Amino acid sequence: MSSSSLSKTLYRYGRDPVSMTLLVCVIVSAVITFLSLAFLLGYILLQGIPNINLDLFAFEYNTENVSLFPALVDTVIMVLLALAIATPLGIFAAIYLVEYASRDNKIVGVVRVTADTLSGIPSIVYGLFGMLFFVTYLKWSYSLLAGSCTVAIMILPLIMRTTEEALKAIPDSYREGSYGLGAGKLRTVFAIVLPSAIPGILAGVILGIGRIVGETAALMYTSGTVAALPHNVFSSGRTLAVHMYVLASEGLFMKQAYATAVILVVIVIAINAASSYLARKLMKGN
Repeated sequence: MSSSSLSKTLYRYGRDPVSMTLLVCVIVSAVITFLSLAFLLGYILLQGIPNINLDLFAFEYNTENVSLFPALVDTVIMVLLALAIATPLGIFAAIYLVEYASRDNKIVGVVRVTADTLSGIPSIVYGLFGMLFFVTYLKWSYSLLAGSCTVAIMILPLIMRTTEEALKAIPDSYREGSYGLGAGKLRTVFAIVLPSAIPGILAGVILGIGRIVGETAALMYTSGTVAALPHNVFSSGRTLAVHMYVLASEGLFMKQAYATAVILVVIVIAINAASSYLARKLMKGN
């Protein structure tokens, strides 16, 4: 914002004390948020970047190199498995709620309230459920599959609700135009409505990925903390967040823990950038 536009804004709001107070609160809140984020990222980068070396990316973990490579592989597998389970279920559930279910259906209201409630449940509760059901009852033991199913349940309400809101944001004129051209319900949903809602859907998927990557409590009870490359989905393993937590809790490898935090930040930024690029390409294609 230029100085002239800023002075005009202050002059316009300055005539009303209430508006001026709200404007100041908004500006102060934005500055505090930006400075907090900048301080957090700056502190992590300053503490972690000097400690990044080739030993951290060794194929085998030991107490000398404290390699994060096995945890990185486990994280990628965990994200792919969880998204493969949660994304189709969440998107199809949202399509049914928005496009097929009647708006005065009481069951739809119950489903939405339940999804919002599940989004607020602490992750440790999901971890205990996953341990009792997937690890103990299904006898999957501590495994990547048990952890993936647990976090898939965690992010399912998030993906479903964000997809639902993205579908609601599509104007009804899109649907009416498609029906007017002779397209059926299913074709309209998958050829017109769903592609237009891709940016909103990707936003929910990105948030889900962020929750998976940053999850620790639920995964410690389901996937375990073994620092080794997995043989299959039934192998135990630790994600980068669990790896960082274990190193920090031991107190012996704090430098490596900060380095792992930097890698986590880079991964999250890369995922967001790639998703934004993909959304723009898909929108241009449509």
